[in-house]
Amino acid sequence: MKKAIFPVYVTCFTMMFISNAYAYIDPATTSYVIQIGAGVVIALGTVIGIYWKKIQGFFKKKNEDQTVEPSQSFNPEASGDVVTADDLLKDEK
Repeated sequence: MKKAIFPVYVTCFTMMFISNAYAYIDPATTSYVIQIGAGVVIALGTVIGIYWKKIQGFFKKKNEDQTVEPSQSFNPEASGDVVTADDLLKDEK
């Protein structure tokens, strides 16, 4: 408990010695803050988008009766077709 209350004491002690800065925050500084916030939101959205299937699998209920069948091997050289991303994604479903 003493470790948890220590930051509160430090914060209160520091606030006793705060003086006014008389500073001006111009609109350009505010736009930087907005850009940083937008960048964080976009980065989090990208991370969630990349790991969406893993996140869904973590929260999905698992059935013990459900067995996973091995997928057929995909050999594009045998058929002479060009492999696209859609072909690879179809195998995952």
